[in-house]
Amino acid sequence: MKFAGLRRIGLLATLVLASVWAQGGRGTIYVSFKDDISTLDPAIGYDWQNWSIIKSIFDGLLDYEPGTTRLKPHLADKYSISKDGRSYTFVLRGGVRFHNGRPLVAQDVKYSLERTLNPKTQSPGQSFYLGIEGAKAFVEGKAKEVTGIKVLDQRTLQITLERPDASFLHKLALNFAHVVPREEVERWGADFGKHPVGTGAFKLKEWRLGQRVVLERNPQYFVAGRPRVQEVVFLIGLDPNVAFLRFQRGEVDLLGDGIPPARFNEVMSSPKLRSLVAIGEQLHTGYVTLNVKVAPLDNIKVRQALNMAIDKQKIVRLINNRATPAVQILPPLMPGYAKDYAGYPYNLEKAKQLLAEAGFPNGFSTVLYANNTDPNPRIAQAIQQDLARVGVKVELKTLAQSTVIEAAGTPGQAPMVWSGGMAWIADYPDPNNFYWPILSCAAAVPGGWNWAWYCNQDLDRKAQALDAMVQPQEQAARVAGYRDLFKRIMEDAPWIPIFHEKRFTLRSARLGGPDSIYVDPIHIPVNYEEVYLK
Repeated sequence: MKFAGLRRIGLLATLVLASVWAQGGRGTIYVSFKDDISTLDPAIGYDWQNWSIIKSIFDGLLDYEPGTTRLKPHLADKYSISKDGRSYTFVLRGGVRFHNGRPLVAQDVKYSLERTLNPKTQSPGQSFYLGIEGAKAFVEGKAKEVTGIKVLDQRTLQITLERPDASFLHKLALNFAHVVPREEVERWGADFGKHPVGTGAFKLKEWRLGQRVVLERNPQYFVAGRPRVQEVVFLIGLDPNVAFLRFQRGEVDLLGDGIPPARFNEVMSSPKLRSLVAIGEQLHTGYVTLNVKVAPLDNIKVRQALNMAIDKQKIVRLINNRATPAVQILPPLMPGYAKDYAGYPYNLEKAKQLLAEAGFPNGFSTVLYANNTDPNPRIAQAIQQDLARVGVKVELKTLAQSTVIEAAGTPGQAPMVWSGGMAWIADYPDPNNFYWPILSCAAAVPGGWNWAWYCNQDLDRKAQALDAMVQPQEQAARVAGYRDLFKRIMEDAPWIPIFHEKRFTLRSARLGGPDSIYVDPIHIPVNYEEVYLK
């Protein structure tokens, strides 16, 4: 009787477990963060901490294959592009509902894009959509709607651009274009970011400021079998070192702030802990800008010499090998990265020769600006020491990040800038995001991010022509064109690319799946929709 009773209990447990699995998720995972989440409004959130949480609550017309930079339709069931490359027609997926139960319609997409463009929203993503026809008139208050966004019927939307933009689909996959329900935005007003309602895999269950944010599984989510856990609990206010201790006690599954620097060597030298580390590439490049408008950096041979004088391997060792040395501007994950390009090899004798040819056989004096948060001062000192070996005397100015950014964006003020702490991580995986904001003539303006003040009008025209190649059959040629464009920039040497950072994430033994879930290049830092318990 006892044995039979246990069998019945076991059968019941099996049936319950099967039911839970059939619903598509089980259990709770715990994630630690030192700082509170600032907002969960997709039109406003723009930092790495809330990026993947917003992506868990909201959806866009397009998304990426998990763990990759490959676009796929998401809220859109399908789309087409006009022959002139300016108009995109999207047909929405049927059966999608907001967390409040209302069905998604095309008008919601129009409203969400216009909300991001509206100056009253103060969205940092507004500029991504100014290329839509009529967007500038709307922003300036000359029109009540964006004429280039048209609702054709409840499930069909057409977006027309002023000129072709091959990166536009990527921009529609950004959080800023994620879809929100108008009635909930109007209900909560400025507090919508604390009461988010989307169509995503998770919905907000609880938010205790400074303590915890809890997401629960959306049972009506349109992607079958996702998400794969019932809840995600973000524990707020945990110092990274305290979070690490709680991780060791089994109280935290993911270190949201990463492995504490003081614990990194301990983790990597422990077979048990090392087996729990997920490592992935980022769309990141850390670099030194060389102001081409300031003597003697206006001399191309000087800039090429400085590129050859930096020991990048040594700098990578300074940050516990959490990066790979860079030989070019684009990171390895970015389309257009030239795998066979060697760049400027570390060669002190050749660097000295180029300096002599440029008229500086005894070197010169200059200034390097850097962020004053660790490890940036140490990296700046390593650069200073390397350049001293070829006779270049570098004065270091390690200052607050905001001060460095101001100096770098002021004409003639910052000869050299180490970008660490402010280095470029792509907004989206398209090579033009490494050109227009930081290397184009349009960005070489006061307050801009082109700190090298580099301007090549021919390359601007080439980039415009490449961005007009929007049809699928043109993409291979477009990527090859950008590969050549960035090689051409490296000939002029306005940057010294130093390294491409890798992301290291520590996960608990009870979490399953490939590393790409935990170091997703798009859903930074973690793709919570794909996380599951073993």
